[in-house]
Amino acid sequence: MIDKAKGLPADEIFLDLEDAVAPIAKQQARIEVAEALAEDGWSGQIRVVRVNDWTTEWTWSDVVEVVGRAGAHLDAVLLPKVPDASHVQALDLLLTQVEKAHGLEVGRIGIEPQIENAVGLTNIDAIASASPRVQTLVFGPADFMASIAMRTLVVGEQPDGYDRGDAYHHILMTILIAARTHGVQAIDGPYLQIRDLDAFRRSAERTAALGFDGKWVLHPTQIEIANEVFSPRQEDFDRAELILDAYDFHTSAAGGARGAVMLGDEMIDEASRKMALVVSAKGRAAGMARTSSVTPPEDAGS
Repeated sequence: MIDKAKGLPADEIFLDLEDAVAPIAKQQARIEVAEALAEDGWSGQIRVVRVNDWTTEWTWSDVVEVVGRAGAHLDAVLLPKVPDASHVQALDLLLTQVEKAHGLEVGRIGIEPQIENAVGLTNIDAIASASPRVQTLVFGPADFMASIAMRTLVVGEQPDGYDRGDAYHHILMTILIAARTHGVQAIDGPYLQIRDLDAFRRSAERTAALGFDGKWVLHPTQIEIANEVFSPRQEDFDRAELILDAYDFHTSAAGGARGAVMLGDEMIDEASRKMALVVSAKGRAAGMARTSSVTPPEDAGS
């Protein structure tokens, strides 16, 4: 699976030492993960390891052994079941010690806290700002659903009897607002029924519409859908680029230095520019190119 993962078109690959590894296999898994991180053949993905959470006896050894062996090839540590800022701070301190001991650049390895229970959601602002290493807030739906006693066995689906709205909306928006407040990414967790691609798409579209930056995939068949859903539609990307060009032109001296102008039937201003920047940035990150059929800025109405 690790060899196959090296060539997959996912933005990030994380190698798991937590739930995917039985207790008696933890030690061997650390060795295999460190060796895999240092191997050739990776195709530019962000490389991450998920360690065990701080309530277990394995966290210290996970970090010391994997970072000590392969820290130069590791981009971030995914920390599960984070209840408060102290867990992030403890990982930050340990990473710093290991980096110094092995001559690694101090602070380069990031931290991705996983929000998996009600306590973590309550303390999310402190978690997001607990360390400069924090890069991403990740929603862990299965453990979270259990922590609040949600009555369903299908991870990510609406519970039976909840027939209006979205049972996860408050959770997702709380994570998203904290991420945007502190300048880090917001990533949705997995959809466990890997053969139900239509349901995976629905789940991904929900969080992409809110503004999340991505979603975990558990199987290669989910990757294409995720990449499509979290990239703008071509017409939206073209429109965003046009708004940016038109606004730049009309706010310049050559364009009349106006703060608000008409672009077709739509008034655009500084707020329009900010919204367009979001769509444009997502499209460029996805490798999108503007089509040749858009209207040049000088043709925009004033």
